[in-house]
Amino acid sequence: MKKEEIDKLIEESLNDEEVKFYHELDEGGVFKQWMGLYKGAFKGWAILVTTIQLILTVVTFYLGYEFFTESLSTDMLHTGAAFFIVFFAISMLKIWHWMQMDKNSILREMKRLEFQIAILSEKISKNP
Repeated sequence: MKKEEIDKLIEESLNDEEVKFYHELDEGGVFKQWMGLYKGAFKGWAILVTTIQLILTVVTFYLGYEFFTESLSTDMLHTGAAFFIVFFAISMLKIWHWMQMDKNSILREMKRLEFQIAILSEKISKNP
């Protein structure tokens, strides 16, 4: 059975309120998932990490500009090293964001499964 067929069978067995809740568990696109980071328990952390990313992005552009305008090779070496360190930090923060999005997606699927099990157990208990 395909996912669409299973979803249709589930929706047919639900009342209107349950259908609404079931559709709220839908995953959505990347931007919807990204905006989902700013809701829930880790909202403060997500805002802090995004702010740090923006600051480090500005620093990265500044260091890139400085690298190409330096006249001494030792200064270029220091500026280039700082550029790569800051760029690496931005990359790690981006990975944190993607891991949080993945975690939210897994939790959403677990809630869908819990919901489906609850409906199935209710049907089984009504029809012994």
